[in-house]
Amino acid sequence: MRIITLSSLIFGSLLPAALAGQLVAHDSSFAPDIILRVTLGNVPSACESRTDIVVNGTSPGPAIHIPPGKSNWIRVYNDMTDQNLTMHWHGLTQRLAPFADGTPLASQWPIPPGYFFDYEIAAEQDDAGTYYYHSHVMMQALSATGPIIVDDCGVSPYEYDDERIFHFQDYFSKSEQDMEKGIMGVPFKWTGETHGIALNGKGVAVGKTAVPGPPGGGRGFFGGRTGVTESDPFRGFGGHVGAHDGTGSGDSSDRVRVATSTECTLPVIDVDPGKTYRFRMIGATGLSFLSIGFEGHPNLTIVQIDGSEYNVPVTTDHIQLASGQRFDILFKTKTTEELVATFGNRSTFFIQFETLGRPQAYRGYAVLRYNQNVQVPAAPAAPPVNLPANYTDWLEYTFEPLFPEKNVAPTTEEVTRRIIIDCVQKYDDKTGQVVWEFNGLPWTEFTYDSPVLVDIYQRGEEAVPNYEACINNRGWDPKTQAFGCKVGEVLEIVLQNTGSLVTNGMAESHPFHAHSKHYYDIGSGPGKYDAEANNKRLAETGHRPVLRDTTMLFAYSNQVGPGEPAGWRAWRTRVTDAGVWMIHCHILAHMMMGMQSVWVMGNAEEIQKIPLTASQGYFTYGGSVYGNVTHSPTVYHYFDGTEKCGAPDKAKGVPS
Repeated sequence: MRIITLSSLIFGSLLPAALAGQLVAHDSSFAPDIILRVTLGNVPSACESRTDIVVNGTSPGPAIHIPPGKSNWIRVYNDMTDQNLTMHWHGLTQRLAPFADGTPLASQWPIPPGYFFDYEIAAEQDDAGTYYYHSHVMMQALSATGPIIVDDCGVSPYEYDDERIFHFQDYFSKSEQDMEKGIMGVPFKWTGETHGIALNGKGVAVGKTAVPGPPGGGRGFFGGRTGVTESDPFRGFGGHVGAHDGTGSGDSSDRVRVATSTECTLPVIDVDPGKTYRFRMIGATGLSFLSIGFEGHPNLTIVQIDGSEYNVPVTTDHIQLASGQRFDILFKTKTTEELVATFGNRSTFFIQFETLGRPQAYRGYAVLRYNQNVQVPAAPAAPPVNLPANYTDWLEYTFEPLFPEKNVAPTTEEVTRRIIIDCVQKYDDKTGQVVWEFNGLPWTEFTYDSPVLVDIYQRGEEAVPNYEACINNRGWDPKTQAFGCKVGEVLEIVLQNTGSLVTNGMAESHPFHAHSKHYYDIGSGPGKYDAEANNKRLAETGHRPVLRDTTMLFAYSNQVGPGEPAGWRAWRTRVTDAGVWMIHCHILAHMMMGMQSVWVMGNAEEIQKIPLTASQGYFTYGGSVYGNVTHSPTVYHYFDGTEKCGAPDKAKGVPS
């Protein structure tokens, strides 16, 4: 590993690395913490088989562990021959590693076929929670995805015995390329509704029937965490995670997980009687908004949403999970005595999940199993859980921070600017394509010739949105086609849903995700946003919003007048971290149609965190920061590797 200090480039003398940063050649002596290899594979899923993008041989990819208060290097190989790739670390702020957010043509050039890119990922001390990674190119996130877990810096505020991961994905019978051509083509052709929901890589497609499955199979695809040690870098979670052997072809095949199978059986979550589990639910769908319930287990206690901070416990009988969202719940299993006396010695219960707000509903099942030696049942003849039809008011204005002194939402008086974003579906006047616009601006991966962040490094202030132009044009600069903000502003961002100008006023719900810093969710409602009414509600109830990164912009009616208000969602945030970040709908097809935006926060000097002498390798497609079989990359090390948490304490959720 060859180190080139910035001071030697600038001053011709050496300064301590911690003061100046480093350019490092990631040659054969450099060992990344985690390796992800992305390629195409024929994957059995939802009782069918199709060619998908896989991570380390499976979809979903392995669950990876990132310790808090420490930086990690994750090497991502693009082993595909004809597709670009990035990897986004969904929910992690990446506010200090500017080129590592994984957004093509916003923060970085994509990884070319046959190359790899080393992402420097840092979890802050208060980032404990559930996240996930996924490609941010086109519709690759449907299958190129996997969980991320960040442990507590110290002791968890909630006690539990073990953990389980629920990673939900959409399954489509069409190929990603066919769907992409349809939604970008003229005439427009919709992707169609989901053909199935997979839980941890397993599900049942429309038209297929699950059959009974054999006993056994361990603790599920991702396993659990009981009995792990500090020396295990993945804390017991299963999946094939490449270890460093100079080529990135390391093997972790001995990790506990169920092998993918062509058998058409239901997915299984194994538990033991009389325990408390932390269920980490991840909405890695590309379209579907899910309602999830557990047969015979109506008490679900939500303790965290979207990572970052814990909330005051909220008990509910079902979970609503949109694309991009994560919910951590405490789940108490029945005791052996309860299973015998109340349930006739049952060993299996059904987990039921249904899609919400779509023209065609899908209902699927998984199995909660108390005894690994019993057979996996077939799907029930009738739904065992009665999930509610109304979904627009589920736990709105309910979640509050467990530690309010750590994060205090901006007050109404602190807000310096309100940006109302009208979300409009229309025909593009020039191309005839069906597009989504934010205040008249559609944004796709093809909007720019080079990444916005790269452009700012190369052209400085000229590439930064003009603030006055943004003020006069509903938030964005027509020249740069980006939204602009100043560091120090306190923004109220209002997402305003409207009836389609294409389908005569049809209205849809949208999961909206913000990159970089989490925001405070201050509520939602039907019709048009009324700031005075919502501020009055917040004041009268004393509601203290929690930090989120993905919340729903609902349509409160399936049909309104074309262009008429159909519902709103409001956020507040303090602009503290300069950089180039995105806000977008997390329905992948809508993103490709333009329902996303780039936000430039701060001026050029504040954004250029890496000296120009050390950032040149990021400026070109396949530049020197991208490695391949012929050369090693030379990469800027932004963090000094210090462990801010010190020696980690044994968390209550990780028993030995």
